[in-house]
Amino acid sequence: MTYPGKVSFGFCVNNAIGNVPDLLRAVRQADRDGLDLVSVMDHPYTGDQLDAYAFLGFVLGATERLTGFANVTNLPTRPAPMLARTVTSLSALSGGRVVLGLGVGLQWDRIADMGVPRLSPGEAVAAFEEAIVLVKQLAGGGPPVTYEGTHYRVNRIDPAPVAAPEVWTGSSGPKSLAATGRVADGWLPPYFADWLSERYRTSRPVIDEAATAAGRDPGEVRTIYNFAGRIAERPLNATRDEDGRWVGGSAAQWVEELTGAVLEHGAAGFNFAEPHGFAEDLTVLGRWANEIVPAVREAVAKEQAGD
Repeated sequence: MTYPGKVSFGFCVNNAIGNVPDLLRAVRQADRDGLDLVSVMDHPYTGDQLDAYAFLGFVLGATERLTGFANVTNLPTRPAPMLARTVTSLSALSGGRVVLGLGVGLQWDRIADMGVPRLSPGEAVAAFEEAIVLVKQLAGGGPPVTYEGTHYRVNRIDPAPVAAPEVWTGSSGPKSLAATGRVADGWLPPYFADWLSERYRTSRPVIDEAATAAGRDPGEVRTIYNFAGRIAERPLNATRDEDGRWVGGSAAQWVEELTGAVLEHGAAGFNFAEPHGFAEDLTVLGRWANEIVPAVREAVAKEQAGD
């Protein structure tokens, strides 16, 4: 299976407040080095982390190339109509360099501690799907929007005169995966699962079946992976552990693995992280951007061109 569109390459940042100087150096370096994406966590109940959307606004204003997104937005703490205003404003300010990463909401005890009414799992998924639909309706111009959902209602609200950003979800359960297939544009498999994982093998068909049932081409829902591992100086004897999880390898081993993921499994993008979950070492980030990413791009382009 060959993915026919552009493959995106990015990295995951540590948005701890105490990490700001290193964080900004990493973002500026990645922008200069030609990476496509920067992603940030959104846990607003954690006091030592930068707010995801404050971070995105600042970073998009300080860069020229990077597209930013929350990986993923904590929807219950950010009502959909205001979230629509936020992402369309960021899109207008940055020339379209924003994606809406969206999640159902995971840590409900902490979410409730923020004063947000607790939802059942079914209610949370219903609100999630409504939010995606409403965010898209509140973009692209056109007549005022009236929306009467179970969880969100707006009355004659003018949509922003900019295109809606793509919506990538961190769906995990079958109901949220099906919602992704019906209304989203991309899927970020949770827990650093990749194309060889059991999670992918059991989850992606749910997305595809729901997309087909909704009259969509399943290929419209891209898969973008958060992908963590070590970039070693020399080839490793084994690039995956006994459970099949990627642990890393030399630059050449990374190139081989990611090229195969695109050409054989239809991967549409990769957000790099070191084994601890973030890309913080500037030397390592530079190797990702300057050794691995260009080589994968070249190998994919040659194969797709039939060379």
